[in-house]
Amino acid sequence: MEGRLLLKNCSLFRADGRVRSGMSVVVQGNVIVSVVPDEQMPVRPGDWEVKCGARLLTSGLIDCHTRLVGGPLTPWAGDMLMRPFLERFEEERALEKTLTVAEVEAITAFSIARNLRLGVTMAVEHLHAPSCVEAALEAQAGAAERLGMRLVNSHSSSSGLAGFDGVAQVEANARYAARRRNGRLARGAIGVRGSFCADDEVLRAAGRAKEELSVGAHFGLAENDDDLAITWQRTNTRIVTRFESFGLLGGASVGAHARAIERTEAARLARSRTLVVLTPRAAQTVEGGSALGMEAVLVSQNLVGLGSGGTGSLWEELAASYTGVMGLARSGRMLDPDNLMSQFLVGGPAELCSMIYGMPSGSVDAGALADLVLFDFVPPRETGNYTAHLLMQLSQMRVAWTVVNGEVAVREGELLGADYLELARESSKALEAVWRRAGVSGGGAAAS
Repeated sequence: MEGRLLLKNCSLFRADGRVRSGMSVVVQGNVIVSVVPDEQMPVRPGDWEVKCGARLLTSGLIDCHTRLVGGPLTPWAGDMLMRPFLERFEEERALEKTLTVAEVEAITAFSIARNLRLGVTMAVEHLHAPSCVEAALEAQAGAAERLGMRLVNSHSSSSGLAGFDGVAQVEANARYAARRRNGRLARGAIGVRGSFCADDEVLRAAGRAKEELSVGAHFGLAENDDDLAITWQRTNTRIVTRFESFGLLGGASVGAHARAIERTEAARLARSRTLVVLTPRAAQTVEGGSALGMEAVLVSQNLVGLGSGGTGSLWEELAASYTGVMGLARSGRMLDPDNLMSQFLVGGPAELCSMIYGMPSGSVDAGALADLVLFDFVPPRETGNYTAHLLMQLSQMRVAWTVVNGEVAVREGELLGADYLELARESSKALEAVWRRAGVSGGGAAAS
């Protein structure tokens, strides 16, 4: 946009839980250029002034592992959640292998719109559409650019699906990632569904593409004991060791779940700067328990973020993670649960964003990327660390404005890039078409 975006009289939330009131934030281009007391920043001709009225402004949320298409397509249902892991996985693949490019685009567009209205400014997407890999990834990128969200998407490639070669899926993913390496909002990574369903050829192709393109990888990492057992039975190797041997770990790479890893493996992940994405709500619902996968990762001080898996919201994941962390704290194994909440939502995700887009992010400071969210919430001036308290309050508040890359995507709760309800209708039509072809009346598999 031309001119400056000027957010007047806002309250700023800092990672230490403190709040600065009466501030002005100036955005020019895609960067925050000034953060000063409100009285020091007059409105100039040509400014787009946002009258914040002391409402809280924060950096945007980052969903570090989502399934913008797979989540809505295979929603949670009690019967399916009780089935064995591999059976749920095959149900997912049976639906996703029939997806068309148009269906991917329609479902993605509404998922992005919904997330923008929740304050999510960047999504790390794991798409599975083996019949149209390259075109489907491109369709997602187009939807993200049109609606105004950062998107880092990859294909959840796997072996063993009849009629769909796993290496060919990786190669199609790589062609897309090469084209999008310097995309304004949408960029690519190299995806693998998980160790249990990827043979050595798929992992070798993925590691080679990651190295040649200098991009990150996105994979399910030790999702549960079944993933670990199947990998060991077939390869006589643990999952972290296997992925490391094929070059999939490293900066800008994302490993989701990590529920079945040891502390030594967590330490190796930490040294590699691989972002470990926790999905605690899914862990509680699908696997049972309240802190599965957390302890080894948190003790090793890994780079950590939260992912929705494509169902629910990051706020629900945050609440589930707080429950798990408090359980560890009460047993004497975790010392600072409040600061961990800001690490989950801001610290690790912001570092991932900076690795991919090459600019500071995750704070409302001069020089940072202008990915911002204004909430309909006027906070009290805090005098100590009340991070968790503030975040839990925010989870119940409406998002008024969402700004991505310096451009307004949501204004006073309204999506600007498209008609929200029309996107909802088109998404529903696409879902119905897939379910009709599969002979089911609705989805059924669990998020993963």
